[in-house]
Amino acid sequence: MANPHMELDPKYDNYDYPTTAPTPQTGHPGYTTKEQDAAVFQLRSMLEQAGYKDRLDTHTMLRFLRARKFNVELSRTMFVDAEKWRAGFGGGLDKLVPTFEYPEKSQMFKYYPQYYHKTDKDGRPLYIEELGNIDLGAMRKITTDERMLQNLVVEYEKMADPRLPACSRKAGHLLETSCSILDLKGVGLSKAPSVYGYLQQASGVSQNYYPERLGKMYLINAPWGFSTVFSVVKKFLDPVTVAKIHVLGGSYQKELLAQVPKQNLPKHLGGDCSCKGGCQLSDVGPWQDPQWSKPPAWAKKENTIPATEGHISDGIPSGSSIGAANGHAVPQQQPLGQTAPAGH
Repeated sequence: MANPHMELDPKYDNYDYPTTAPTPQTGHPGYTTKEQDAAVFQLRSMLEQAGYKDRLDTHTMLRFLRARKFNVELSRTMFVDAEKWRAGFGGGLDKLVPTFEYPEKSQMFKYYPQYYHKTDKDGRPLYIEELGNIDLGAMRKITTDERMLQNLVVEYEKMADPRLPACSRKAGHLLETSCSILDLKGVGLSKAPSVYGYLQQASGVSQNYYPERLGKMYLINAPWGFSTVFSVVKKFLDPVTVAKIHVLGGSYQKELLAQVPKQNLPKHLGGDCSCKGGCQLSDVGPWQDPQWSKPPAWAKKENTIPATEGHISDGIPSGSSIGAANGHAVPQQQPLGQTAPAGH
């Protein structure tokens, strides 16, 4: 689709959805300066010269540039690091995503539901995690840490395509971020330290590998004292990210429903939605509607090589388990999930 405000590159910008951001923000698609356009060209040229051919489209270039305040050299380093991680994770994400299956999903959700469900009032995918029943021992009897991590990353890749493109088509403008809800109900003081550590690590990995994917994050049913501890954690986060995180207690409904339509929020979280078979496993949203959905780019590539678990840790920085459908790091003692892309 043509963008009257941004010059697209015919070699890489094969978008079949709107390409202009919904509101004027400098550095965002449709609202770039000549200097920012030049930075896109420079970054792409540097990466081409280094041998990179994939993910060089204008939207991706802009996300990495915004994440590094349009410093081209820092953006190049960030992109190269992300590509190295992608190449190593699960034997390579480009191979893993089209072939991965997760039949144990319904069993795992008894302990750790993490799912996409409809959209917020801005039309963005709504992502929900419920952390109160996490039981690592029970979860490991159902599946392995490797498969948990692979599932999380694959789901995040599917947020980028086909979920966001479908939401963009329905909204009539470009959507690049999600709205996330983390339900901390049942996360008592004994579990709290691992959750705090998770948020810090998750934010770091998200900012490094999946920049500019967080729209808003709501931490609901936050236990007593959580806000105090989070005030320490947020010192390690980018101020832009912190502004998007809302820590709410048990009386969260008013603020949350100001962003999420009541009919789109599951009933057990204070909404009106009650999907047949349960909201947690429905995956309902524009990405399931033939009017808005199209096959993702990764499904169009022929790929018959099965994904393997043997290389799940390849490319992962020592001292962390990277796994997050939203590109997050997971504490060694608690394989949490794709919690809101807490990066930017």
